[in-house]
Amino acid sequence: MSTVTRMTALRYALVGTGLIFVFGIYVLTRVWPSGWSWGLGHSHYLLMILGVYATLGTFLILASFDPLANRSLIWFTIWSSIVHAVVMAYQAVGDSAESGHLLGDVPALLIVAGVLAWLMPKHAAEVAVSPIGARRAA
Repeated sequence: MSTVTRMTALRYALVGTGLIFVFGIYVLTRVWPSGWSWGLGHSHYLLMILGVYATLGTFLILASFDPLANRSLIWFTIWSSIVHAVVMAYQAVGDSAESGHLLGDVPALLIVAGVLAWLMPKHAAEVAVSPIGARRAA
């Protein structure tokens, strides 16, 4: 995949992930609570996690305009998604009432991390600087 194609795909992935984080997680907690919402009944946790992910999603959408200038945010999203998925998987294995997460949000976060990591430029050589100083794909 050429760097230009990779950067275009990364931009789409950032917007898609951002929109899912802003709007989709809430919908998924209502449609499939056993795979996306922790605990039974009312949860203060859910509102907090929705707020955190909506904020991250908004910034991922903004990062899509210049992914190279937002590498640290994108890598934070990748690594925090992996850590979040591993912790959730551990908890879901230990609590049979939460095992639905092994088919819901755990693999979803790993997919997000995998796609973003695959699309991110890995080496400085993949990024060139134009004569006016703006970053662009090589």
